[in-house]
Amino acid sequence: MPDKHISSQFDAELNSISTHVLEMGGLVESQLHQAIYALEHMSLESADQVLENENRINQMEVMIDHEIISTIGRRQPTARDLRFLMAISRTTQNLERAGDEVARIARMVKSILQGGSPRNLPSSELRVAADLAAAMLRKTLDSFARLDTTMAVAIIKGDDAIDQEYNGFARKLITYMMEDPRTISASLDLMFLAKSIERVGDHAKNIAEQIIFIVKGEDVRHSSVDKVQSVVG
Repeated sequence: MPDKHISSQFDAELNSISTHVLEMGGLVESQLHQAIYALEHMSLESADQVLENENRINQMEVMIDHEIISTIGRRQPTARDLRFLMAISRTTQNLERAGDEVARIARMVKSILQGGSPRNLPSSELRVAADLAAAMLRKTLDSFARLDTTMAVAIIKGDDAIDQEYNGFARKLITYMMEDPRTISASLDLMFLAKSIERVGDHAKNIAEQIIFIVKGEDVRHSSVDKVQSVVG
């Protein structure tokens, strides 16, 4: 959170917003673990639980946005405070979109189960990418809580590992489809599922960029890793 202000009430408002963002992030993380469990065990019940809780994430985004708008209207913040609130807004957008991807994972698991997909498809191999995405999200929330830019840089670098897992998995699925056209429908479901996992990692990376924006005042979106490291120092 930004440095303390003369108004203790302003500090309390900023603390409240930060706390709600961490609560929202914790919910997305919990949903992701549930979706990973549904994927690993091909559990219809776990997939349904993820979908039942999907709306809670959307409601939290709306609540936090309302808090941000209300705070800006009352306090008319400038400099670092305004930068902080802008970054919070972008962070909640990314958390909501990560939640959307988690729900999409649950829907794909249901589609695979209901379609009676061939068991020889490598769905279990998605666990590596899913675990990487979950770890990235956890580290991102820790980095946000501490405003730790060093950790944020490590998160941005770690996104490449998920991309590599996705690309390797996609190539494997293409081989399956070429060898047995009966696997095409299920393979496409798995392809979309893998893409959702990869996008969760993207959203974690985007949040890490906002942490750097809060602390350093530099917008590092669309920047190279070398550029990001030079900003953090």
